[in-house]
Amino acid sequence: MSRVGLKPITLPDKVSVDVKDGAVVVKGPKGSLTTPMPKGISASVEEGGLTFVRANEERQTRAFHGLARSLANNAILGVTQGFERRLAIVGVGYRAIAKGKKVEFNLGYSHPVVFDPPAGIEVLVEDQTKLVVRGMDKQQVGQVSAELRALRSPDPYKGKGVRYEDETIRLKAGKTGA
Repeated sequence: MSRVGLKPITLPDKVSVDVKDGAVVVKGPKGSLTTPMPKGISASVEEGGLTFVRANEERQTRAFHGLARSLANNAILGVTQGFERRLAIVGVGYRAIAKGKKVEFNLGYSHPVVFDPPAGIEVLVEDQTKLVVRGMDKQQVGQVSAELRALRSPDPYKGKGVRYEDETIRLKAGKTGA
């Protein structure tokens, strides 16, 4: 049995938490995030910590208990430190160029692909082949990273494309020529 939901979250100095109408509002140095509370879970701020209590012992409520705590913890980490995801572009001639907030990709198509990140997300081009996606919302950082990867998924034969920096691509063997 998971006991993630039972552990209280200690609040850093510069973070304030308000519990309102089935949601947890977290404010910190980087901004503000709102996390919805699942049905059957209630939160309270006590002695510099955030605790979660479930209404009953049903299977779904127990699952939501740990989920609610994890989402609130991610919001607290997001407004204090933020999250980032690193991507690498592999392939001859494949590159990214920053043009203001937008990023232009040359990924082997007949045209360049222009990506405009949503509000609250920053896409940095460290090198022509290295990208960093930063933001305070962990879910949004992951979603934008997945959308960038989907622009040209890694090829299973040569490994060319956009991939996560820590991702390992297992290459398939090609045809054996006679």
